[in-house]
Amino acid sequence: MPDPAILDRLRAAVEAGFDREVAFLQDLVRFPSLRGAEAPLQDWVHRELAARGYAMDRFTLADVPLDGHPKAAPMVDADPARSVQVVATHRAANPTGRSLILQGHIDVVPEGPHAMWTHPPYAAVIRDGWLYGRGGHDMKAGVAAMIFAMDAIRAAGLEPAADVYLQTVTEEESTGNGALATLLRGYRAEAALVPEPTGHAITRSQTGTIWFRLKVRGVPVHVMVAQDGTNAIMSAYALINALYAHTKVLNQAGRDDPWYGATDPIKFNPGIIRGGDWASSTPSWCEVDCRIGLLPGTTPQEAMAGVEAVVREAAKGDSFLANNPPEITWHGFQTDPYVLEPGSEAEAVLAAAHQAVHGGAMPERRSTAVNDARYYGLYMGVPGLCYGPRGEGAHGFDERTSLVDLKTCTLTIAAFIADWCGVR
Repeated sequence: MPDPAILDRLRAAVEAGFDREVAFLQDLVRFPSLRGAEAPLQDWVHRELAARGYAMDRFTLADVPLDGHPKAAPMVDADPARSVQVVATHRAANPTGRSLILQGHIDVVPEGPHAMWTHPPYAAVIRDGWLYGRGGHDMKAGVAAMIFAMDAIRAAGLEPAADVYLQTVTEEESTGNGALATLLRGYRAEAALVPEPTGHAITRSQTGTIWFRLKVRGVPVHVMVAQDGTNAIMSAYALINALYAHTKVLNQAGRDDPWYGATDPIKFNPGIIRGGDWASSTPSWCEVDCRIGLLPGTTPQEAMAGVEAVVREAAKGDSFLANNPPEITWHGFQTDPYVLEPGSEAEAVLAAAHQAVHGGAMPERRSTAVNDARYYGLYMGVPGLCYGPRGEGAHGFDERTSLVDLKTCTLTIAAFIADWCGVR
């Protein structure tokens, strides 16, 4: 449990620095840090953290040996040399506490038509206690919280008694290679906290995720004799419907899963479709980028084999595809599910910090998406805690984060750091 006197000092420091934190978050949101365009924001973050006196490391995905690593995901339409990672290190002299990684991603998903937003997606407008903007909720608020939690500890006249690494990474929304790159760079700690927007709940479990691209061919003819050709777009729709049916089967089979039960946690989504060359010709090609989840106990390889079998079987029902099989390209996420097993000391310390700040027990959540905590829990053998502030509209229009919850979360993280690492 955090020392009450230290908690009071941290609360005062968070309050005193909160206007600066909100302005910092607005600056974060104003960078359109889409995939492949994250470097300007990362360079700004590097300057901000260097000015705080941290030891700094800036590197790209091309600077680490991702190629051939069993947990690296294949990247398409992205240049590893332009994908920048930043690590700021607080190095404790004669450390007596436990080391910690604080990690947040700064990449955001495309914003869609700006006309469908109430406020411009990168304007970082504040209204009625909410900050609006792409990435403000997912997860730049968490990034601000972890940085200003460390600021609050310093402002309170304290410093962590163990090494702390502040990491801002890319590729969380597409591969996870940014988090993996920090491990390949050599960064290790006794626990990791990823402040994704969980609404002040600990993420107990997350499903895995697979990305793939279906490539379908057809026979182009003038539409006046459409019956003599084949329509690649309609053939792709048949495959999509088969994959929806496959998802229902998987969810039915997973009803006894101890973490998810009858919640239909496996989600399938055809997210991007391209095809055809002319409105009056039957399309000769179609590509569909898809995403499907997988439950704990299933490997990415097993999930991929299941997709291949479904597509192969569905193609048999199409006279053209039966002899011209669709192609599946695996790109992006190939992630394992992760369960944070109850009982770790790190979780107990976070729960005590939550209790001290919120006045109640820390709730838990089960996620049907992925986050970077899996790299620490599965591959480093240390607790990968995912816990952060509250917001709404991840990946949607009018994405927003609650400023009241940002302040509360910043204090909770500061209390957790103080208790886990020790302070002096």
